[in-house]
Amino acid sequence: MEYLNIFTNIVLIMSLGWYLITNLQWYNYNLSRVIFKHHKQQWHIIYFLSPIVLFYLLDGLYFYVYFYLLYLTSFVIWNKNLDKPLVLTSRVKRFLIILLFTTFIIDGLCLLNSECSFGVFIPLFLAWGITTILEKIFFISFKHKAKKRLQTIFELQTVAITASYGKTSIKNYLYQVLNKKFNVYMTPRSVNTIGGIVKDINNDLPMGTEIYIAEAGARQKGDIEEISLFLEPQYAIIGSVGEQHIEYFKTLDNIIHAKMEILKSPKLKHGFVHDSVPILKYDTITKFPSGLNIVRSDLDGIWFDVEIDGNTEHFHSPVLGSFNAINLTAVILTAHKLGMSIDEIKLALHNLKPVEHRLHLSKAGGKIIIDDSFNGNLEGMLEAVKICATHEGRKVIVTPGLVESTMEANVQLAHAIDKVFDYVIITGSLNAKLLEKTITKTTTLILSDKRQLEEALIQHTNMGDLVLFANDAPNFI
Repeated sequence: MEYLNIFTNIVLIMSLGWYLITNLQWYNYNLSRVIFKHHKQQWHIIYFLSPIVLFYLLDGLYFYVYFYLLYLTSFVIWNKNLDKPLVLTSRVKRFLIILLFTTFIIDGLCLLNSECSFGVFIPLFLAWGITTILEKIFFISFKHKAKKRLQTIFELQTVAITASYGKTSIKNYLYQVLNKKFNVYMTPRSVNTIGGIVKDINNDLPMGTEIYIAEAGARQKGDIEEISLFLEPQYAIIGSVGEQHIEYFKTLDNIIHAKMEILKSPKLKHGFVHDSVPILKYDTITKFPSGLNIVRSDLDGIWFDVEIDGNTEHFHSPVLGSFNAINLTAVILTAHKLGMSIDEIKLALHNLKPVEHRLHLSKAGGKIIIDDSFNGNLEGMLEAVKICATHEGRKVIVTPGLVESTMEANVQLAHAIDKVFDYVIITGSLNAKLLEKTITKTTTLILSDKRQLEEALIQHTNMGDLVLFANDAPNFI
């Protein structure tokens, strides 16, 4: 029986550790965010607190029945149904190995000492504490290595980009334009933290790179400053700034100041700053999109004019969304400053490819599909709704609403949806009640589980329909 207790204790602790590290990975290894900002607190009760409480309350057989028949079964099913499961990175493996090792040691000591009782907190605390210290030590070494790698690349020019929204699009568009003339490398996907950038430089930045484009994000004051002082970019872009991530910064003024940290680079030659950022006039700062005139925006792309060096230049791009004309203005100004001619830029923009999952138009099964699932800001989602309004046929939207935003913003979005769409599929529970209450003219369907989405689309869409996937949130939200 004693050995069964030891085995059960080990399995319990490893299950709790797996749950803990999964949630930490989702929330950028910020324990306070996991505890206080988690969007599904009930999961903490079911998969973490309940087994701990019952471990201490129930004796022998009763706990075994609960743990092996109920808890482990539900925990395995929960893991299987996650659309963003745990990725076994080196950091995760270190945590799990240290947790298992400390559990073995503590259980072994308890086996030798009859007065010792098995517990769950000490191994978890030790594993988290040890790995946190190790990660900080490793990161200092990785950061130093990445800095040396940057310094060894001859005449490397770096462009750093930040914004409340649109920075990934600006990065991808700038890469496509500059790549027509230079050897360019950009941070992959939405990598925008100091840790992600350091890892990318060490593992993937080619030695022959002429221009390195990096995206800088922030969850707190000082995040972007750390990136800027590390990369020392010669060029910086601050895109549109708004109330995205307001829950972390509390005020719009705090968000603005956080974004302006990117201008602290000691090697900064020029910055391109969106008009939403109140900054004094400097010779090294260009404000945008002043001088921009959007001529046309529809499902065929955007046509717009930009004033450059006193001349009005005409541009066209097949990407969707009038707000992308603002992003492309920053791209045009930056590329021109880096040495590309206006004609070279025009040709590159004319052949621009859309960023995946950001107003990406395709056709399937006789339906028009607009994938805007990586767009999570109000301005962008309203623009997507506006573009869809130009479609003459039936229109369907799939959305969880806005995440990490205000109730007022979601209400505004819901009113816009209500005017344009014929059918609304609401995914997730975060904004479901608010959207359903506000959308009064359009038929709504709420899906608590995204696995039901495919069947819902089969039942509620027809040939000729336009289907907009507006924002996407993993099922832990």
